Amino acid sequence: MLRSKQKQAAIALETRLDDAAVEGRSPWRDARIRFFRNRAAVVSLIILSLIVLACIFGPMFLPHTYDDTDWDAISLAPTWQGMHWFGTDDLGRDLLVRTLIGGRISLMVGALATVAAVIIGVLWGASAGFLGGKIDNLMMRIVDMMYAVPYLLIAILMVTLLGREFYLVVLTITILGWMDMARVVRGQTLSIKSKEYVEAARAIGVSTSTIIARHIVPNLLGIVVIYTTVTVPGVILTESVLSFLGLGVQEPMTSWGVLIGDGTKTMETQPWQLLFPAGMLSLTLYCANYIGDGLRDALDPKDR
Repeated sequence: MLRSKQKQAAIALETRLDDAAVEGRSPWRDARIRFFRNRAAVVSLIILSLIVLACIFGPMFLPHTYDDTDWDAISLAPTWQGMHWFGTDDLGRDLLVRTLIGGRISLMVGALATVAAVIIGVLWGASAGFLGGKIDNLMMRIVDMMYAVPYLLIAILMVTLLGREFYLVVLTITILGWMDMARVVRGQTLSIKSKEYVEAARAIGVSTSTIIARHIVPNLLGIVVIYTTVTVPGVILTESVLSFLGLGVQEPMTSWGVLIGDGTKTMETQPWQLLFPAGMLSLTLYCANYIGDGLRDALDPKDR
């Protein structure tokens, strides 16, 4: 009787150890461990989180608003006077608040345009890769033709016809930003569609749209996450370039690109108007790129 209980306990312990071993081999858990071992990626994640929180909540705790004019503090250098810690611009507006509000706009444009571009790119690339043949050739030739059109031409045309509204900036960047994702997803789909579970789904009569939605797209998650983190800094930079050229958001609303454009006009006499927004933009782009590198190494360690 005692030996039987000991044997049952040993079997139960061995089962738990096997379950723990299986759980420890979970690819997502391994990826998380590899990511948090990357110090540069973790530090970048912390810094980027602080920047995002500051842009969202910071203006609520400051005594100024982004369009307030202080006539007694025009072109004021950074000072504790009046809590103008980043100084003021030529109209006496607090640069700290405008930098945080500008960051909010730039980050929002980056997030919305990236999500839209990823959705379009994944659907387009997965459909082209899975359907193949003439449909694949037609869809990818459309992508090639769009590559040949300068994005500034599209931006200027849309701004001229429709105006400089926030949603138009997002729409413009979305039109320009989904093609790289479509190419990457198509290449991955070509290798996935020959797998046994896809062939089995075809054999039992599962529709094409269902196979793409349930079998192709979920298996693209890792590569999509990696390229999404790489796309975000590119989108933010594109928005800043458009705003710098006067094709972005309208005054008195601002963004990092607008502030940098204004700062270049006074950089010799009032350098703080350029340094602070440019520093915030650069720091955000560096952090986003390091996070993307960390996710790439974590999700696909063989690429290192």
